[in-house]
Amino acid sequence: MVYLCMGQSNMEGAARYEECDTVDVPERFVMMSAVDMPGKGRRKGEWYTACPPLARQSTGLTPADYFGREMVKAMPEDVKIGVINVAVGGCKIELFDPAQCYDYMKNQPDWMKNFASGYENNPYKRMVEMARKAQADGGVIKGILLHQGESNTGDKEWPVKVKDLYERLLADLELKAEDVPLVAGEMLSAEEGGQCASMIDIVRTLPEVIPTAKVVSSAGCKGAPDGLHFTAEGYREIGRRYAQAMLNN
Repeated sequence: MVYLCMGQSNMEGAARYEECDTVDVPERFVMMSAVDMPGKGRRKGEWYTACPPLARQSTGLTPADYFGREMVKAMPEDVKIGVINVAVGGCKIELFDPAQCYDYMKNQPDWMKNFASGYENNPYKRMVEMARKAQADGGVIKGILLHQGESNTGDKEWPVKVKDLYERLLADLELKAEDVPLVAGEMLSAEEGGQCASMIDIVRTLPEVIPTAKVVSSAGCKGAPDGLHFTAEGYREIGRRYAQAMLNN
């Protein structure tokens, strides 16, 4: 069972992972590296035990880490859970549109260009490439995890843009919506100092546009002092909530 994970910095993982996150990772929880990670001995397109980092070798703990651990607990012992994480900190949803991504990147800061360069400035194309490789390896894509929206705060067209991304993925990977739900996470809550908490109301409308979408609450998930990201504890909790949403589909 393979799950595609996409978004910006909260899906990359902005909190430093801790020792507890690197031990006792179930062997049945695996990740396909979407980029080469020479410092971790990982090569693009190959499967590894899902020990963090899951996005790139300089990223941290992500919702996908504890999503996978929770999913493994709920599955029979002969089922593996695989994740593929393609995310770019600071990006708008437009970066995942292959028709716009190159023009979009031209005016972005160097630090974002550095992140996106790992995907040759086309993260959507890289995700499709990796997902097709997973399918060729016998993997069955069962869902899509999204955490993106901070950079689109206030954009009422965001749900439609996500729908376009979702439907494009389904078409390119020959999948059916009823078999592959989309689960999206809320931004850091206002109670935790979230600077983009106003975007939560827009995120919550996603199921109105995508019938197979679910939204994961961020309420009570601990936030970092920057007001944008979760703490490691927060990532663990919201990751488990992604799993519960997927399991309750």
